[in-house]
Amino acid sequence: MIKGTVRTSELDSFISIRACRPWRVISAQIWLVGVLILLSFPNAFAESDFSTFLGKFKSAVIAGDKAAVAEMTKFPLTMPYEVKAVKNKEGFSRRYDEIFKGEANAAQCFKSAKPQKESDRRYGIYCPFKDTPNDWENAPIRFIFELTKNGWRFVGLDNVNE
Repeated sequence: MIKGTVRTSELDSFISIRACRPWRVISAQIWLVGVLILLSFPNAFAESDFSTFLGKFKSAVIAGDKAAVAEMTKFPLTMPYEVKAVKNKEGFSRRYDEIFKGEANAAQCFKSAKPQKESDRRYGIYCPFKDTPNDWENAPIRFIFELTKNGWRFVGLDNVNE
């Protein structure tokens, strides 16, 4: 190689870079910016995931599908004051009516109740007592949902009056 000259292979690699279509570079930049924007708003995914989860959960409760509801539940499931937690799926199946038809009629409530955001990782649905199903001003039965490492799950039941 003579000093001051460029090898053909070096020239070819330079030309291939310059010959790269500008739309490829721009689309790669747009893709990168899009990824960075989405990563800066992690709750955008969490909220839509919660909506999807809640739709499936409500449908399963309204249909009385104990197995499907159990799959969307984190154990142990916390219960109201002085009520033993539900430790596993078997206990959940036995106590299903206590949880969803006890103080509140969850199937009826879930048809119209709106979730309330308590934090980025927690929502609650408040239901009235089953004896007064239209008393939305007094809706103390709270179904609690949390974002866990396995996604959104039903994690507890509470009576906020106790």
